[in-house]
Amino acid sequence: MGFKQKLSLVTCWLVPLSCMMMASTSALADTNTTVKETVNVSGKWLRHENGNVIKDPQTSGLVIWRDQLLTLSDRSALLKHQRALHRIEKHSARVGASAMPMRLSVELEASCFAKYLSNTPDLEALVVDPANDKVFYTVTEDASYDPLTPACAKQWLGSGSTAFPTLLVRMELNEDYQLTLTHARPLQYKPEFAVGNFPNDGIEGLAFAKNRWLYLALEKDKKKYPRIFRLKMDADFWKVPSFIAVEDPELLLPKGDVGAFPLNGMDYYPSKKGGHGGYLIAAARNNDQLWIIDLNKQRPTKMIDMSYWVNTADASCSAMETIPFTAIEGVAVDGERLWLINDPWKAHYLENIQCKSNAQHFRDMAPLLFSLPIDKGWFQ
Repeated sequence: MGFKQKLSLVTCWLVPLSCMMMASTSALADTNTTVKETVNVSGKWLRHENGNVIKDPQTSGLVIWRDQLLTLSDRSALLKHQRALHRIEKHSARVGASAMPMRLSVELEASCFAKYLSNTPDLEALVVDPANDKVFYTVTEDASYDPLTPACAKQWLGSGSTAFPTLLVRMELNEDYQLTLTHARPLQYKPEFAVGNFPNDGIEGLAFAKNRWLYLALEKDKKKYPRIFRLKMDADFWKVPSFIAVEDPELLLPKGDVGAFPLNGMDYYPSKKGGHGGYLIAAARNNDQLWIIDLNKQRPTKMIDMSYWVNTADASCSAMETIPFTAIEGVAVDGERLWLINDPWKAHYLENIQCKSNAQHFRDMAPLLFSLPIDKGWFQ
């Protein structure tokens, strides 16, 4: 469903903090997709413990961690939010006062990537190591503003994508609740993948599946389609000081016009069927969809239209208002519940303003946290 279509869903304010399923009446033309559905869900403003909304954190990743949510900020956020993980109490959407700041290890300070990682890196996704919840991984995106030195550029030539390659970064939590960036390895794509040189349209989603397969969601390739790649993170993975050669699992992603939308957040949902590899739940932010992607490639990707809403406190407005420009960039699976967070889209966020009670929150680029039950019908 497009942005304009959402404005017609005037009855959804009757369903606060829940979702309502409505099947579409027509199937999509492409054979790699199935019939769409619509889910309406309302969110809560991300707030400090004192109740004030969080101003401009540009939340670009989301994970479940020790019964909390963790998020991080990209390079367009206010500086005070960058290079740290922020803890969110799930049900209140309150952000803890103490963040988990990042610092470089001695070894990483001597690398080609030290200057970029210690300055304002564009961090765009987050995942927890399935075997050790003190270890996290993120990826970098746009580094075009901070080019490598000539020697480093020569060393890391041939990424198959950008001149400053995308970095997969390992972080480890210390006893003082600070994060040490211990390792960084660049990603490499085969020429036949035709990823293209798009510094600000890189990896924006990470998800661990079974057997330590890490899936990576790319916003777009040369044909403007999103792609999903993967790599195997074995015991020796961080001992190798070279490119990470990713592979294409050739998942059944949508093609044609319906598939030409970037993926900007992703998590893994295990299958209840024995022997099945499970699913990826990914957010196509520009057209407000969730994509349900079968890792066994037995079923085509299901595209779920999402319509996002927020409460108002304005007597001249309806109890809830729709958010035409939401831009979800964080997806976290929490058992049978899904959590979503948006990265306020600076080019369009002010166009969401309708009721005066929420107007300043949009001006402050405050994000929203959404929650909904995972529907078993998505996997049938």
